[in-house]
Amino acid sequence: MTENKKQIWITGHKNPDTDSICSAICYARLKNASSGDDVDYIPKRAGELNGETEFVLSYFGEEAPGLITDVRPQLSDVLFHKISGVDEYMSVRDAWNKMRENNVVTLPIVENKKLKGIVTIGDLSRSVFDVSNRFQMSDASTPYKNIAGVLEAEVITGDLDKDFSKGKVLISAADEALMQKLIEPGDIVVLENREDSHINAIETKAGCIVVCDGSDVSGDVISAAKESGCIILKTQYDPFSCVRLINQSIPIKSIYRDREDLISFVLNDYVEDITEPMTQVRYRYFPVEDENGDFVGLVSKGNLLTAGKKQMILVDHEEKGQAVDGIETAELLEIVDHHRLGGMTTPQPLMARIQPVGCTCTILYQMYKEAGIIPDKSTAGLLLSAIISDTLLFRSPTCTGHDKIAAGELAKIAEVDMESYAMDMFKAGSELGKKTAEEIFYMDFKEFDMEGKKIGVGQATTVDSAGIPDIHKKISGVIDDIIREKCLDNAFLMITDIIKESSVVVCGGKDGVEIMKKAFETEAQDEDSVFLPGVVSRKKQMIPALMGALA
Repeated sequence: MTENKKQIWITGHKNPDTDSICSAICYARLKNASSGDDVDYIPKRAGELNGETEFVLSYFGEEAPGLITDVRPQLSDVLFHKISGVDEYMSVRDAWNKMRENNVVTLPIVENKKLKGIVTIGDLSRSVFDVSNRFQMSDASTPYKNIAGVLEAEVITGDLDKDFSKGKVLISAADEALMQKLIEPGDIVVLENREDSHINAIETKAGCIVVCDGSDVSGDVISAAKESGCIILKTQYDPFSCVRLINQSIPIKSIYRDREDLISFVLNDYVEDITEPMTQVRYRYFPVEDENGDFVGLVSKGNLLTAGKKQMILVDHEEKGQAVDGIETAELLEIVDHHRLGGMTTPQPLMARIQPVGCTCTILYQMYKEAGIIPDKSTAGLLLSAIISDTLLFRSPTCTGHDKIAAGELAKIAEVDMESYAMDMFKAGSELGKKTAEEIFYMDFKEFDMEGKKIGVGQATTVDSAGIPDIHKKISGVIDDIIREKCLDNAFLMITDIIKESSVVVCGGKDGVEIMKKAFETEAQDEDSVFLPGVVSRKKQMIPALMGALA
């Protein structure tokens, strides 16, 4: 992926199942194969993987999509100033020129990609106009390289790798006796074309003499300077200009604002979370760092107005309650799903493909064929795995002829035996003994709005009938806590026995068991559960029955 490509994320629902994950991966591949080079479709996941999906990805050598938990606009979606950092020894003059070239009023001080501080145009101005401290330059340990640089000076003799760390700056006067009293060891003396003044300054232990107006420097002066260790700089500027420029050679390290005293932000910060902190201080620009702590640029309050919406494609769902947080702030481009319409609204039209089949990946395989693209072995394996998972190897009433035909063709491409592969996959997904009650409940959990009630329905599948009572016991102890945590009216967990094609449903919330009894015209198995022979599908059996009971 190149940096200038537009990113479009494809994701399934929270608490993703195998269909949700495989759909995101396989649709991203189809879109990238049939789209232009200016767009990059990226699969994402909205939750942690379950055991079954981990098995599938491992079997076909695939990596899990990146995790997203919130799609609100982030700082990474903002057009901020991606300015490079400067060295702390840069002169005030060079910093000023860099600000003008880049049309900014703030520069970041960076060392090894890490932010050390910032310097503003106000900081530069204050340093230039500060005339109260005669030792300002030496206090700042100004590098002689900076001084030579601002004066565009020729180095006649001396070591510029040193700093001016002792003394002051003087302009030579005509009275030599007076100058001998004023010059102290280490001073910088600005001189005109007078050899006696040059010698006098050197003998008085000046650290550097600056010869103005392009004047010649005699051999005797050079010899004396070498002997005393005095630096001689020769410049075309006049004495007044020299003094004015020398003051601009101060390194910005002496005036910048330290990193610890700044408010900074990270690329993955949400725009709405950083707006208020920005308004509480008077800074115009704020540093931005990446997840590694490396400096990447500066952001202003005005830049936040450029925050773009995340562009999204939803697969295997289209209900807001099941979508990743912040979905209302994203721009939805497409929906590919096999569930009921669940009330998702958009401000503009979008492409939607919703078919009454057993699995989203069945629809995607049809789309591959329509595009004239044969999925590779791994992609075919992912599509097949999702169909097996969602239809419980064709046992679910949601299964259609389209699912069976697609699975048969995909199995040949993936080179797997469906029956044996399905059993291995189901076993991997039904190893529930070591999982906590919460992990079991949320491994495939969805929320629904039914007649003004907020209902949560989870599903755990198993091929081990003997383990169902233990799972039941675990869930009974936490289901009321889950209802409070998720602010639900009722919650239900289907513990589905794939082999026996039945489910034990653990019920929570007010009248949970009574609702389930009414939905399926059955009796309670015990005080918090019902046994439902032949019921294995949440989509086609559980949800419609619950909606009818709550109507």
